[in-house]
Amino acid sequence: MDRFDELEVFVAVIQQGSLAGAARLLQRSPPVITRTLNTLEARLATTLIERTTRQLAPTEAGWQLFEQAQRVLSDYQRAIDSAHHSGLHGLLRLTAPVQFGRRHVMPLVNAFLQQHAEMQIEVVLSDTYQDLIENGLDIALRIGELQDSSMVARQVGNVRSTLVASPDYLQQAGTPLHPTELTQHALVTSLRHTREWRFAQDLRVRITPRLRVNDVESQLEALRSAHGIGRLLSYQVLDDIHSGNLLRLLPEWEPAPLPVQLVTQRVKNMTPKVRQFWDFALEKLPLLPCFAE
Repeated sequence: MDRFDELEVFVAVIQQGSLAGAARLLQRSPPVITRTLNTLEARLATTLIERTTRQLAPTEAGWQLFEQAQRVLSDYQRAIDSAHHSGLHGLLRLTAPVQFGRRHVMPLVNAFLQQHAEMQIEVVLSDTYQDLIENGLDIALRIGELQDSSMVARQVGNVRSTLVASPDYLQQAGTPLHPTELTQHALVTSLRHTREWRFAQDLRVRITPRLRVNDVESQLEALRSAHGIGRLLSYQVLDDIHSGNLLRLLPEWEPAPLPVQLVTQRVKNMTPKVRQFWDFALEKLPLLPCFAE
């Protein structure tokens, strides 16, 4: 333990009024606190705190050192805060899926910019995979398992793959009671969808879409217009389900939730601006509305 840590322990003991209290505050064991205090007193060749079985009482030398140590620790914290704040400038580049980014990432970005006037942020909203290194990006919001194991990720939520259809379509075509009945329905999918949908219990259903489009909003518009049944991620259909435009189908057959993950190249050597946004996002994003249960 260095001498700065000794001062921190000494101040904590006096402020807390006990060795145990200082140990709890600093998240260290009581023996470490005792040993640190003994080492400090031995080097100064003086008693700083009179210790009895019932109480602790700083000596005159202890009070003098306490006042000086408080100033030293306060000056140190101000210097750290100043250095940290001075790093919050320049450009930060983020990427996220389009609709998720509009719904969740952009409000986060706007709130962050209000707190840090010297920051600039570029947001790349794309439903295609964006390589962080290749595209010069600092942080990504990914849905699903990571493709690159060298990246650092923190899970911030879950979303589900959800079947939906409009009330008008279901009134006309009937409501499927089992995934295998989907073969009897008109289906609306994205161009990237495979010819097979997977469900819980490892059930797989071959599908032949009636309509395939290349973006989520077009899928949603087709579904609202009663053109069939679609399968999207829960956050993509949340508003339509709440409004009653679309109904959720076969929730008991939905596959396991997909992780929503905040991803970056590294954590230990983050620049202050990346670290600040990373921590900000980790605090806010777990509050995401989705039906993962």
